[in-house]
Amino acid sequence: MTEQTALPGMYRSGSGKPDAAVVRDALGVGVAVGLSGFAFGVTSAGSGLNLLQTCALSLLVFTGASQFALVGALAAGGNPFTAAAGAFFLGVRNAFYGLRLSQLLALPRAVRPFAAQWVIDETTAVALAQPTRRSVRIGFTVTGLSLYVLWNLTTLLGAVGAQAIGDTRAWGLDAAGPAVFLALLAPMLRTATERAVAGAAVVLGLGLLPVLPAGVPVLAAALAAPVVLFLEGRRPAAAARGVQVDAPRRADGEQGGDR
Repeated sequence: MTEQTALPGMYRSGSGKPDAAVVRDALGVGVAVGLSGFAFGVTSAGSGLNLLQTCALSLLVFTGASQFALVGALAAGGNPFTAAAGAFFLGVRNAFYGLRLSQLLALPRAVRPFAAQWVIDETTAVALAQPTRRSVRIGFTVTGLSLYVLWNLTTLLGAVGAQAIGDTRAWGLDAAGPAVFLALLAPMLRTATERAVAGAAVVLGLGLLPVLPAGVPVLAAALAAPVVLFLEGRRPAAAARGVQVDAPRRADGEQGGDR
């Protein structure tokens, strides 16, 4: 009975969803994103990593943004430790996803370490869109399985193909990774705050690129988020102070008019 009921505090009661529809949506996300593993394979091979290293990243790390950040920094000549630090900080967000998904999935303890490998942007988005615990589990599992298999398969194909054609820069394939990353990121920037953070990060990253070692500008660009959020937080406070100052003035003006 609990498996079929709507999750309290998030969804409307009785808003069940057929299993087939959940599977269809999950497969759509898994296939669409999984194909971009080919771009990662090409980018990784172009950055100097061999086939085994490239495939190990997809098998063990399995978070696209962090993988692209790592190989991008290495391709630019960055220090491996700096590149790894940038990838790590990008991957920290998955820990916060896990805190929410652990409540929704309510998986047995023995299964949780294996499920943790699939806690990424796409599986979280599909899971959070479901109305019941049963559909959350189906969406998470189908998305994670299809994406993991396809991402690793296309990573292998991309790396092998890159090695076969030689210098990826001669074909312009070194731009494939950043292009895919931007294509995935752009639709997520829905609010003015999100667009401001993205714009500030671009300015910081590009502005510091000529003066800092490769890989460091990516870490510095992360400062855009707290700066923008701090400025956004000051706006309501400033507006509130303005209302408090104007209120006595309006009151004095009304009294003066009465006199």
